[in-house]
Amino acid sequence: MSATTYGWLVLLFPLLGMLTIAFGYKAFPGRTAGWIGTGAIFLAFLAALGALLEIQSLSPAHRQVTSSLWNYANTVGVNAQLSILVDPLSVFMILIVSGVSTLIHLYSISYMDKDKGFNRYFAYLNFFVFSMLLLVLAGNFLLLIVGWAFVGAASYLLISFWYRRTTATKAGIKAFVINVVGDVGLVLGTYFIFKHTHTLDFLQTFHVAGQVFTHNEADLVAGCILLLVGAFAKSAQIPLHTWLPDAMEGPTPVSALIHAATMVTAGVYLIARMHVLFELAPIAQDVGAVVGAVTLFVAGTIGLVQTDIKRVIAYSTMSQIGYMIMGVSVGAYAAGLFHLMTHAFFKALLFMAAGSIIGAMGGEQSLNRMGGFRKAMPFTFGCFIIGGLALSGIPPFSGFFSKDEILLVTGELGGWHWALYVMGYIGAFLTAVYTFRMIFRAFYGDPVPEAQELEAGHLHHPEHPTNPATGEIEDTDVGFPGPTHAIAERALPMKVAMCILAVGSVGLGLLQIPNVDFVIDDFLRPSFAGSAVYETHTKDGLLAFGLLLGTVLGLAGIALAWRVWVARVGGRLSPAKLQARWHAVYELLAHKWWFDELIDGLIVRPMATAGRFAAGTFERAVVEGGLIDGTVSVVRAGSAAVRAVQSGLVRYYAAALVLGVAAIGFYFLLQS
Repeated sequence: MSATTYGWLVLLFPLLGMLTIAFGYKAFPGRTAGWIGTGAIFLAFLAALGALLEIQSLSPAHRQVTSSLWNYANTVGVNAQLSILVDPLSVFMILIVSGVSTLIHLYSISYMDKDKGFNRYFAYLNFFVFSMLLLVLAGNFLLLIVGWAFVGAASYLLISFWYRRTTATKAGIKAFVINVVGDVGLVLGTYFIFKHTHTLDFLQTFHVAGQVFTHNEADLVAGCILLLVGAFAKSAQIPLHTWLPDAMEGPTPVSALIHAATMVTAGVYLIARMHVLFELAPIAQDVGAVVGAVTLFVAGTIGLVQTDIKRVIAYSTMSQIGYMIMGVSVGAYAAGLFHLMTHAFFKALLFMAAGSIIGAMGGEQSLNRMGGFRKAMPFTFGCFIIGGLALSGIPPFSGFFSKDEILLVTGELGGWHWALYVMGYIGAFLTAVYTFRMIFRAFYGDPVPEAQELEAGHLHHPEHPTNPATGEIEDTDVGFPGPTHAIAERALPMKVAMCILAVGSVGLGLLQIPNVDFVIDDFLRPSFAGSAVYETHTKDGLLAFGLLLGTVLGLAGIALAWRVWVARVGGRLSPAKLQARWHAVYELLAHKWWFDELIDGLIVRPMATAGRFAAGTFERAVVEGGLIDGTVSVVRAGSAAVRAVQSGLVRYYAAALVLGVAAIGFYFLLQS
């Protein structure tokens, strides 16, 4: 089969999985829907492997192939086709998306076992993966926008999956609204580009871009910045990031799916795919690099004070995506995408490990209630350590190789990019601190009652389940989490998925050791053949310095976390004294730099006030009073007049007929 045939199969399998579960779930016994959903994504992964082999069999100059099912529209200069583009970049993405998503599906079979929405969950999950695969395989802006919107809709369904939780429905709406802002940016950006290129096809757009656009042309810069708005919303970059921590209201495997392999990586992919346009608009590139650097720093500081274990990992996602956005914006395409791959593995692993410990806590997510699980949950603890070391950039774990390569390329640019370079290493130090703060608080110290109960051989299931965000008592029926919980130590599907991710978190970094091997560079090069900045970087001095600095900062962060949250020898570094000494800073970070409050005060409340004013004045007086009531009054008067002459007497009808004929005759008499 051809590479494009495999590409269509990648889309077909999750779509069929979703439809099979959605329409046939009533006939499925037990956990059949989970296995069908997992099998569908695994088949998509196998098809992605087929596409990889077919692409590699072609010469590098011919590794960008397209296929179209049919013309969706061909009118007024718009030729919109349902076409896919299979090239090294899209194959790279579908391998990551389908591979990690398969493991998340497998993990979910045990994690969601007793949930009353089990079948609905896997239908949604298959739809989510289909949407993301459609996004990365799209061969033109039309299909890109469709996939982009589908991903937003699927995220709403999954974040608010437990729809009887008010916090979950609010989080789903928030994520959906902010992502719609990004959708608008993507559509408007497409318009600015189409206005000059007169094509929606990616390859044709890139071919003519250098001819129709000049360097930093206003329309091109505007179009690229609007594309960045879409990327920032989907990838949770400042200021469109506030939906991401709230998305933790969904089931933990959903958090892993959104934050590791799918949704938040879409912005990184978009910038990399549009690199031809961004290189012609360096102003837009600079905007992307600065926003990425600011995001990685701000998210890192917020992670230091979060007490919800899933939100700590969520802010680490936001920070790591900042590295990727910065990387692809400064031209470090292979490095940024390499970090996307390694991050997918260790971040999915961390979320799965977090789900395991949340299961041991009976649904509780607060670090303030955790402690001492190291002995009771050795496998989960080991996975947390592997994921934490990879996230902190400690050699030889995968994050060490990918993150430092981004900073190497940034530093080589010199000038004001040194500020981004420094900010990146500050972020690396913060990452190690908040990651191991989370690990030490959950697994060290005196065992909490749930840990003691587990050590005695009994998994804790609360008699009265509560919402971990509000403490409200909940039932376990449809729309709420199920009555029981699962941990990796006792659930084989969870353990298998986490083992594979742990191996990847350790070994994937060896695919591209900076200036030693170039597997990712060489594989992706055909997709960036026209790039003026895609090259192998060889400044060994800065490379050695960066790798050493990253390691030292990571180890220093871990040591500081140990000193504050494990050793607890008192003095100025005790948590209580640090909080009291830096109270103003703590309040700033605890309130997430006041972004939610600022957006609420500057946008949400004014818009709500304007809406209420419009509803009470213009809508009531003009629309209802004038247009609606006025029209109704005219119709009523006309109806009354008609009813008045409809007496049922033949003589009246005959008189009306005579008068009508006479009036017509009189009219023609006057005309003559």
